[in-house]
Formats: sequence, C-alpha cells, structure tokens
Amino acid sequence: MGSGAASFFKVVLKNFDILAWPVVSLVYPLYASVRAIETKSPVDDQQWLTYWVLYSMITLFELTLVKVLEWIPFWPYAKLILVCWLVIPYFSGAAFVYEHYVRPLFVNPQTINIWYVPKKKDIFSKPDDILTAAEKYIAENGTDQFQQIINKADKSRRSEGHPIFDQDHRY
Repeated sequence: MGSGAASFFKVVLKNFDILAWPVVSLVYPLYASVRAIETKSPVDDQQWLTYWVLYSMITLFELTLVKVLEWIPFWPYAKLILVCWLVIPYFSGAAFVYEHYVRPLFVNPQTINIWYVPKKKDIFSKPDDILTAAEKYIAENGTDQFQQIINKADKSRRSEGHPIFDQDHRY
C-alpha cells in the first residue's frame, strides 16, 4: 500500500498544474462568489466580479494565442501563479489589475484608447466631438468669445426653466 500511495503522490505532483487549475480558477472562486452574493458587503462582490472579468480576459487571451502558448513550456505554471495572485484575497491582485489596467480602458477612454482610429482630414469633415469643436473655436476666436457663448447658453437655459449645474454638479 505504501508504493501505491507514493505512486499516487508522484502522479499528483507531476500533474499539479493540471489538477490545481480548475480548483484555483473555478471551484474556489465559484464558492467565494456565491458567499459574496449572500453578504451585504459590496467589497467582496467587487472582488469576485473583478476576478471573473479578468478570468474571462485570460481565457480570451489563451483562445486567441493558443498556437503560440503551446510553445511556451512554463505557460501553465505562469497562468496558475497569476490566477493564485488574482484569487487569494491577501494579495488583492484582481482589484489591483482591474484598477490600474482594465478600468482606465473602459471608464476613462481619453487616457488610453486602443480603439481610436483618426479620421482622414479633408475640408468638408466635421469635428469628431464637442471638445474638438470647442478647441477649434477657442483657437480661432479666443477664450473671451467662447465664455460669452457659454454665458448666453446659460441664460437661455435659465429662461427655459432648465436647471443649471455648478462645477460640482449640484443645483
């Protein structure tokens, strides 16, 4: 029986990455996500929702680059270490990655926008957005003229009964 147990442990150790992957990446996060749903704290909800977003991104990355990743012998171990870092609450890896890399792509696209393709410039094209139009107007007419237009728009909105927000977006 001793040699059978030793053989079993050799097989487990030899295939640790294959056996640990579903437990670390799916079983524990699933369990923790269900527990988070049942608590009233939004912190654990955010942790696990963030994890599932990153897990989906890792899966998409792998599916896209499957032929390249087959040639990297340490990829399963690197992926396992990365997922452990994302999952273990002590490290808050999921929150860190989301806050510093994923969130800026979606929440503030002005800072990092990988999808922006500039339009061809020609004499008939219109400005891409209101900011571009405002910058162009200021460059041509100056800030005083621009401020006069803003003041005129504010007066017009007040006379129509629309609320005007101050800089803090309060009435």
